Amino acid sequence: MTIKTASTPEQKYTAVHQALIETYGEPAWRQHLPPVDELVSTILSQSTSDINRDKGFYALKERYPDWESVINAPEKEIIETIRSAGLANQKGPRIQEALHYVQTERGEIGLDFLQDLPLDEAKTWLTNIKGVGPKTAAIILLFAFGRPAFPVDTHVHRITQRLGLIGPKVTADKAHAILENIGNPDTFYPLHLNLIRHGRETCTARNPKCMVCPLQMYCYYYQAGQHAS
Repeated sequence: MTIKTASTPEQKYTAVHQALIETYGEPAWRQHLPPVDELVSTILSQSTSDINRDKGFYALKERYPDWESVINAPEKEIIETIRSAGLANQKGPRIQEALHYVQTERGEIGLDFLQDLPLDEAKTWLTNIKGVGPKTAAIILLFAFGRPAFPVDTHVHRITQRLGLIGPKVTADKAHAILENIGNPDTFYPLHLNLIRHGRETCTARNPKCMVCPLQMYCYYYQAGQHAS
């Protein structure tokens, strides 16, 4: 099979985006959660499944009437409430600290101001919260506000490395800026979701299904024959 090598990263990015739309469709943006809810949910999502994340998140929402009540609750109580999300001993205090930071800095527990803040400033503001890195900041900005940030989770990182959109030694944290620089902002939401789906269904970490992958012709990993090992 002939491997198509796009002349620029931008062209490859566009080709991959179109191929995944043809395979999975084009997701339309919708707000997943309100901004502060998204912050808490994303902290809970670290190193766990979506199902366990949601169990922890909705346990918090059911037990406490508002986020201020979460701040003021005993730490051990929060930890027990989110036990199903995993790593509760770390995530419980982290959630309380993040909410307290927002309240202290803004005088309220709200993030709506990020909608109008310049994008770089919004990212910096969020990553100043302890435990919030580029991925969490990008998720909040993209999913809660529809702003042009490109979250890089394990699926996105793995696939974009295999494709050669990012270098083999580029970290997930650094991949955010690279992908944002080569892609059209209007594509960030659908491509992010389609890459996650592709990573779960086809381009898996182990035993990827390269022989049925619609991205074969753009993929350095496939070209190198690593799929056969």
